[in-house]
Amino acid sequence: MFEVTSAWKSAYPEAHAGVLVMRAVANPAHHAALESKKAALEEQLRAQFAGQDRAAIASHPVLRAYSEYYRQFKKTYHIQLQLESIVLKGKSIPSVAALVESMFMAEMQDMLLTAGHDLDTLKLPLRLDVTTGSEGYTLLRGEEQTLKAGDMMISDQEGVISSIVYGPDQRTQITPNTQNVIFTVYALPGIDEQTVTEHLQHIRDNVLVFAPQAQVELLKVYTGK
Repeated sequence: MFEVTSAWKSAYPEAHAGVLVMRAVANPAHHAALESKKAALEEQLRAQFAGQDRAAIASHPVLRAYSEYYRQFKKTYHIQLQLESIVLKGKSIPSVAALVESMFMAEMQDMLLTAGHDLDTLKLPLRLDVTTGSEGYTLLRGEEQTLKAGDMMISDQEGVISSIVYGPDQRTQITPNTQNVIFTVYALPGIDEQTVTEHLQHIRDNVLVFAPQAQVELLKVYTGK
């Protein structure tokens, strides 16, 4: 289901990738228990970072790892900006369909970059690789994008489904009708395997709040070593 290329291992030997596959899920537009869990998480984050300014938040080891990576591509880590809006500005985690919200919540909790896809739209196996700069795909918002060389990407047998710098694709996006789902995590050097495992478990636990019948088919962390 998931392959790691030698090029990725060579370029990023200290990195990890996490994969969570769940079947028989649901994707309600709203779920009261998940909303309650989200509100509790927001309060937890505000308590965790109480009294810290933007610089102090940015010094968190996980955020620092992503910021250094994004800086190579003249980009800013968007999860750091979202976390700042919750902690410093009192904003809420966006309310979207439950599967995507489950992922957003775990991203805010663990600060790890994650993409979600409808498993049934994929042509397996998936492949984790390094971009050459010649690849392109249709972004979630519908724009065509050529990738920058040296980024991490995941592809299926039809094409790229996500990259770190540009995010997930449109073709395999989660929809209201998604019944089987896969979440993939890009974990940069400096982020250990246990942190990635716990992040996948947090996504799983969020999904089980509104889809207790769901089954975990795969929960695994891959390493560059």
